[in-house]
Amino acid sequence: MQPRLVAKDLACRRGERLLFRGLSFACAPGDALLVAGANGIGKSSLIRMLAGLLRPLAGSVAIEGAIGLVDERLALDPNLPLGQALRFWERLDNCAAPAHAHEILQLEPLLDVPVRYLSTGQKKRAALARLLNRSCPIWLLDEPLNGLDTQAQASFEALIAQHCAAGGIALVASHQGIALPDPARVELAEYAV
Repeated sequence: MQPRLVAKDLACRRGERLLFRGLSFACAPGDALLVAGANGIGKSSLIRMLAGLLRPLAGSVAIEGAIGLVDERLALDPNLPLGQALRFWERLDNCAAPAHAHEILQLEPLLDVPVRYLSTGQKKRAALARLLNRSCPIWLLDEPLNGLDTQAQASFEALIAQHCAAGGIALVASHQGIALPDPARVELAEYAV
């Protein structure tokens, strides 16, 4: 089965505020889609909608293929050493080669450090390792470069390019520039109410 991600006429309300409406797009294997806009415009809400964590006010989402989500929620036990916290998910997600992601993201020196002591960038790299380990064809990435230094940003941009070249889909929500392979672009402000 080929991965597919389709949104049709999506509308999102948070509280009493209508953030956007009439948003439609379709992503096929190899596609990268950048959802751009200022903070507070609804990028994270859109990502949560696509992940099935938030119900749209209107419209529909159709997905074929497993989704991997990276957002501001780390989902790693802060009291465990990083290696143990990642191994929990590696067992649960049935990962084949977790050391590969640890190496790519330069996490080996941190595997004995409790998650709560990691810097923002180190926590982001840990979340990205979990994403790589799961081998999901659809990546939903909410501000993926936040907290990463220039070298880590370039490495992750290269990983996104490899993912898309292998037939994966990457949907990236960001207020900052990010290098994506031949991306389509949605300016969320154009759908704001």
